Amino acid sequence: MIDILIAEDQALVRQGLKMMLETEADFRVTGEAVNGQEAVECCKKNRYDLVLLDIRMPVMNGLEAGKKIRELLPDSTILMLTTFNDEEYALEALKNRANGYLLKDGDAEELIKSVKSALGGGLALEDHVAAKIMPTLLEQQKFTQKVDERLTDRELDLIALIGKGLSNQEISATLFLSVGTIKNQISGILHKLELRDRTQLAIYALNHDIQ
Repeated sequence: MIDILIAEDQALVRQGLKMMLETEADFRVTGEAVNGQEAVECCKKNRYDLVLLDIRMPVMNGLEAGKKIRELLPDSTILMLTTFNDEEYALEALKNRANGYLLKDGDAEELIKSVKSALGGGLALEDHVAAKIMPTLLEQQKFTQKVDERLTDRELDLIALIGKGLSNQEISATLFLSVGTIKNQISGILHKLELRDRTQLAIYALNHDIQ
């Protein structure tokens, strides 16, 4: 079973998240908190596989709580939740080693999909969140890791566009290829590089300065 802690100051939102998560047989919410300080205290007493933290909470916000919980439970998966699609929040969350940044207006299927991705070692970022922060990360940092020599020029072009936050439809229009072809090529690249999802591929673009 996956034990989950939800920290959210609005009771209705907290209960809604709990109901959505527990539609998955292996998920169970074993802890609830109404602010970041309570979340930290819960993590001092119990072990959680997954911690969901609202960004804006009284007493202690989710970003600060996430930093403290990462020290207490270094192997836990921490996801930040917010209604605000704010670039600075997302960047700060990743800086604090959060495993993802999700908007609360998503549906149950998308929430569970993101949670499973994060639990599997992926970085859970919704496409439009990734689209905002990846260009900023690319501007802030340059890396010189060696690019996998098996990648073709076409694959490098595709990785660069993903790194810039383009959707499959936008990449399709840029490369004059069908969306289906783009999806197939992305799947092939993920398999070749042994990556889990397009967010990890965007991080690959950043780490290898593919533009």
